Amino acid sequence: MDKIEKTGADRPPSPLAGEKQKGFVQQFEAQDEAWRKDRETKLVRKIDMHLIPMLVLMYLLNFLDRSNLAQARQGTLEADLKMTGTDFNLATSILFVGYLLMQLPSNMLITRIRPSLYLSGAMTLWGVVSTCNAGVRNFTGLVLVRFFLGFVEAPFFPGAIFLMSSWYTRAELTRRISWFYSGNALANMFGGLLGAAILGSLEGSRGIAGWRWLFIIEGTITIALAILSGFILPDYPHTTRWLTEEERAFAAWRLLSDINEADERHSQSIWEGVKQAFKDYRIYLFLPLQHISLLSQTFQYFFPSIVGTLGYGRIETLWLTAPVWFATFLVSVLVTWTSAKTKDRSIHIICLMLVALVGNAIATATLNIGARFFAMFLMPMGAVSAYQIIVSWVANSFPRPLVKRSAVIAITNMIGNCANIYGSYMYAASDAPRYIPGGSANTVVCFIVVVLALVVRMVHIHENKKLERAEAQDDATTPAEGSNIGRRAFGFRYVY
Repeated sequence: MDKIEKTGADRPPSPLAGEKQKGFVQQFEAQDEAWRKDRETKLVRKIDMHLIPMLVLMYLLNFLDRSNLAQARQGTLEADLKMTGTDFNLATSILFVGYLLMQLPSNMLITRIRPSLYLSGAMTLWGVVSTCNAGVRNFTGLVLVRFFLGFVEAPFFPGAIFLMSSWYTRAELTRRISWFYSGNALANMFGGLLGAAILGSLEGSRGIAGWRWLFIIEGTITIALAILSGFILPDYPHTTRWLTEEERAFAAWRLLSDINEADERHSQSIWEGVKQAFKDYRIYLFLPLQHISLLSQTFQYFFPSIVGTLGYGRIETLWLTAPVWFATFLVSVLVTWTSAKTKDRSIHIICLMLVALVGNAIATATLNIGARFFAMFLMPMGAVSAYQIIVSWVANSFPRPLVKRSAVIAITNMIGNCANIYGSYMYAASDAPRYIPGGSANTVVCFIVVVLALVVRMVHIHENKKLERAEAQDDATTPAEGSNIGRRAFGFRYVY
């Protein structure tokens, strides 16, 4: 892969530059595997404690502020704003228009700005905009606020994945992304609980509608956590103060050993990373995989309404969503643990999407309350859990250099989220209670994800055979012909 040459004062310092750092590297390389494993365990535990809990909380609120319109709908939102027909679908989809417009620019900027300040700043903005939902007086105002909410929420998800991939090896990244993405299920669970509590107890309090209180309370919590996150989130291993000098060197060295390429922040331009991303043909396989997978999850923005077809009251419906999402959280943590342990991605995705396929088919085919409620467990347990494995698969399939990885994460997330724009119209209120068009389409969509995961598996098996042949010819540093994969460490293999 092409690199931009820099010389003299223009060359940025490497994370492992300097005599002292080189001395650390010689020390690390002289140690045995047991020493390295012990040192790595202690370091990763320290990284986990500083990074993961805050990112999970931030993503919980990111998704909660994005999806709380579904809970607000169980109040008097539509009546107060005189919404009719597909107005709710438009209010749901317009968020993703703003989200997509800011997606790639935001993730390119994060390579030039301290991630801790960038992510906390973005969170503060979306907290403020989300709170503004409480002040809208008509449907037009709601649409405008939702558009700008998507715009300011865009930096967070790809930025957080990018930040984690700057700290963890490929083997570690899958599990950490699963912990992070668990915020999705937790947001839906807490969203239902908060929605039920707020709509049930604050409706009309101080002359304010319950759905307005929902936006006020959740937005205020977001702003408070955003300010705190700026003091807690780390940046990069070689710039982090809570690591000792030796730990910083070891953190950078182990990433270098994993991929054989250092994460140098400014060694290449932003657009060079974009060009490298599009030159790698595998991105054209991951793009539809992530896009179709996100399409299979669009039901979650209407989930309270879908559960409401069981015939219970609006507040009871919100309570009923909580156990579904708690079960999804447990399943997602379990399957990503087994995925990391077995170093498998595709088989896990295939099995989970078949679970989601069965759930969609049952919910569409019958009006039996027991069967439909069971199906409503299967739908998110399969689709949401599979998606978090897909996200980690993308991140560690394009490991280095930093600007290419950043571009790939942003591009796949941007194109993937296009699915939410038109997917928001799959569950029209007029199709209740079985939602046959949306449920049938989602059944087919789940099967397409199965096929795409199988294709990517076969491609990575093929690429690994190329790497084996290159190593056999004592030419392991040469890219596989036509793949634009770039330089890799001896023994490197793509996960599938």
